[in-house]
Amino acid sequence: MDQKAIQDYYPAEISQCYGCGRLNEHGLQLKSRWDGQEMVAIFRPQAYHCGISGFVYGGLIASLIDCHAMGTASAASYRAENRAPDTDPPFRFVTGSLQVRYVRPTPLGPPLEVRARVKEIKGRKVTVGVTLSVQGRICAKGEVVAVQMPDHMMPGKENNAGGGE
Repeated sequence: MDQKAIQDYYPAEISQCYGCGRLNEHGLQLKSRWDGQEMVAIFRPQAYHCGISGFVYGGLIASLIDCHAMGTASAASYRAENRAPDTDPPFRFVTGSLQVRYVRPTPLGPPLEVRARVKEIKGRKVTVGVTLSVQGRICAKGEVVAVQMPDHMMPGKENNAGGGE
């Protein structure tokens, strides 16, 4: 598995994400790395990440699936163009759609393994399939459509909040 996470290549201006921002001291700081044709991230939930006592909060699971898919879309776009992740123009993504199916309750305690595989790259959109497992048992599945971040959302660009994708 590659040592450096895709999120470690993100510039400081866009490293504040609650899920994967390395500069958000209150965030989850998820790290996604290549493992063959899949991206993998390991997250160790804390006691305060509970929903029902003894189980991981479902919103946290959705956040992990979402952020891991955005990192996967970015890394896969670089790979598709045979470019290093620190080259310009940058590939950064936002969520176009997020579907999560909870397969079984996710126990609190053991590390969570989040795995993603690209299903399709089409223009500015990347569709990613994601699983979240505990000790080899799938607890949640997701399908995420990642959309390349519009210029107006990039720091230093004119903020045009009314413009949609």
